[in-house]
Amino acid sequence: MFTMFRWLLKIFGALAALAVLVALGLYFFLSRSLPDYTESFAIPAVQGEVEIVRNTHNVPHIFAEHETDVFFGLGFAHAQDRLWQMQMLRRTAQGRLSEMFGRRTVRTDELMRRLDLYGLARSSVRAQDDQTQAALQSYADGVNAWLRESNDRARGRGAPEFFVFNAEMPLWQPADSLAILKLLSVQLNGQITREVLRARASLLVPEERLRDLMPDAPGSGVAALPDFATLFPDVTADQQVAALSDPLSPIRPTALAGASNSFAATPERAASDGAILANDPHLELTAPSLMYLARLELDTGGVIGATIPGIPAILSGRSEALGWGITSSYMDDSDIFIEELNPDNSTQYRTPDGWAEFETRGTIIRIKDEDPVTLTLRWSENGPVLSSSLYDVGTITPPGHVASLGWTALEAEDTTMTAAMRLMRAQGIEQALEAGELFIAPSQNLMLATQDRVAMQTIGRMPRRRADHETQGRMPAPGWRTENRWLGTLPYSANPRFLDPESGILGNTNNKIIERPFPLHVSHDWGDTQRIERFLHLMRTRNVHTRDSFIEAQLDTVSPAARLLLPLVAADLWFSGEAAPAGTRAHLRQRALRLMADWNGEMNEHLPEPLIYAAWMRALQTRLIRDELGPLAVNFTHVDPVFIERVFRDTDGAGEWCNIVQSSVTETCTEIAINALDEALLRLTERYGENVESWRWGDAHMATHTHSVLGEVPLVRHFVNIRQSTSGGDHTLMRAATSGREPEPFANVHGAVYRGVYDFADPESSVFILSTGQSGHPLSRHYDDLGDLWRRGEYIPMTLDPELARGGAVGITTIRPTAE
Repeated sequence: MFTMFRWLLKIFGALAALAVLVALGLYFFLSRSLPDYTESFAIPAVQGEVEIVRNTHNVPHIFAEHETDVFFGLGFAHAQDRLWQMQMLRRTAQGRLSEMFGRRTVRTDELMRRLDLYGLARSSVRAQDDQTQAALQSYADGVNAWLRESNDRARGRGAPEFFVFNAEMPLWQPADSLAILKLLSVQLNGQITREVLRARASLLVPEERLRDLMPDAPGSGVAALPDFATLFPDVTADQQVAALSDPLSPIRPTALAGASNSFAATPERAASDGAILANDPHLELTAPSLMYLARLELDTGGVIGATIPGIPAILSGRSEALGWGITSSYMDDSDIFIEELNPDNSTQYRTPDGWAEFETRGTIIRIKDEDPVTLTLRWSENGPVLSSSLYDVGTITPPGHVASLGWTALEAEDTTMTAAMRLMRAQGIEQALEAGELFIAPSQNLMLATQDRVAMQTIGRMPRRRADHETQGRMPAPGWRTENRWLGTLPYSANPRFLDPESGILGNTNNKIIERPFPLHVSHDWGDTQRIERFLHLMRTRNVHTRDSFIEAQLDTVSPAARLLLPLVAADLWFSGEAAPAGTRAHLRQRALRLMADWNGEMNEHLPEPLIYAAWMRALQTRLIRDELGPLAVNFTHVDPVFIERVFRDTDGAGEWCNIVQSSVTETCTEIAINALDEALLRLTERYGENVESWRWGDAHMATHTHSVLGEVPLVRHFVNIRQSTSGGDHTLMRAATSGREPEPFANVHGAVYRGVYDFADPESSVFILSTGQSGHPLSRHYDDLGDLWRRGEYIPMTLDPELARGGAVGITTIRPTAE
């Protein structure tokens, strides 16, 4: 027995030693790609010395004698810290993911090929001005310099993911940066998905109920539109449920397509003698974050703010003279057209002038461990033809027809990068507004501030539609009819502009910004109806604002939707009926209602009330729509406060939604509300126990910064994913949008990946923060260090002072020219 014990002890010891050796070996190989920020390099591609000073938080401050070398330094720094992320962004835009990941990404690759994003990016390189082309080339040279260093000196292939996915990393090209810009348009567009969803829903419910289900922003009036079945009688209601989106797909549910906040105050509304600007773009939470902080010393002076790895521009930030921020404008810059095929020749489609040939081209998608797939790409005069699986267009396309896509982002001479470069160099609002004219896509609301002025301008090309367009771009339309075809794009002067308002305050939360009739309407579908109410309240409660009051607004977690809906939905439930016996469903309901009766709507992570509210409204909306929509109801993933308000106020007969069509009795909205609350409490009890008072919103509302490819791998995911308990919700200014999908419908998956507040009374007091860390390497201490500050609502200094950067530098990288 003793001998066996000794042998077992020896075996256990040997296995433990082997595990330690394997762990050490893995660490050795994986850590080889961790850059040494104190190194010096001799590289022929630079004209003079380049200095990359990384401050305490690993934010690179890049200095050089020549401006092109500054962009070289940015490319070098991006590649050092985010090489794998750049690889993924580029391959996604190129439609080449399947070479690494196999069949799971074929549909994403097909979409990119059919849109021809990379071909359009290549064509757009020559459309940039000389200064931008030089910057793009220098940036590419910087990326490639680090690639060569990684390969020549065995630096762990540049990133640990390359050991898992053995794929080539070709040299970076200027077109790669432009392709990533175009990919952003795909990620931020929710209009295409919403067009298809509206058409599908219109086949199931009458027009007046469709206005409830997919309402316009309050205050807008829309003329009656033909229902989709009238336009296309051969289309039948299809209630099939689309497959869940792959994490590598750039397409997200409409509610998660894009969002952001931006506020500005003139000196008259500021406590100090200078304007203030705050900006927090909302994107999918990933590890690492999509954004990366940097400071560049240009010929026009220093600029600092948020970049995207792969793109050599500060997209939100400031210089000494100007601050700028961006919010998704929700411009309706895309339309789906239904093209009629020639029944005698499927290579032709109908136009106003008769049959025309599709433009066609072949392409091959290579798939890991499988035979390649050959696609025939087709274009009509309206745009590229989509296959039936893309955006679910097959569900609304009649037999003998195909769907094509018109979109301003599919411009072959896209000057958006030149616009971004000129914006960085602008020395005042007029120059910045002038730069915006070259911006094509993705459309944004550009917020601007200087020492004494503020402005907001919608940038991006707006389609010129005819006033008699059959669907006004709200649903797919017959592409062969003249009235539905675009007449090009509108001039820049048609885009909304707001300069130095009398109120002294400008703000945008993706809300409706203008009331104009179609076709100058900008959009029918806006990204917010709730956050703007809270913003207006906070702005009105103070006569003057400070940097700190703008920070408070960015971090505000009060839900105006909760304050609106609870009094409506629970109007007949507060403190009603006799006290129910303990242990009964009614008793649990009464406990929950007592908690919410005293709640102020704050979506605090430590409270149970936000969890009860969120679960109740989710269950309520599902009960209201599932009998009419059937399986299609799962596509409405997020609670729409305007819809529920219309139902419980019985606006235009919307209370009809409370009646279950299939039942023989007529249900009331109060009954539906009770049943929904009971269902929500039952599910919460199963998950979190019966002690309602101990439930925490933060337990369900974990921020899920997920690694795009390793985030689902068992064991590994615990090292690469970042999880944090968070406050906020779908309708709070500190937006922390929920997934809306089981099994974690309340997980925080979409929020502010960057926050910045710029105070022009004292520009050096400006602050910013990132949602994760600067490094994309899981073994780096800078992988998640800023994420802890972000979760706590803290910021780091946003200084242009070189000496402050050097004072706490974690390293200074020097690059000097050398002969070839």
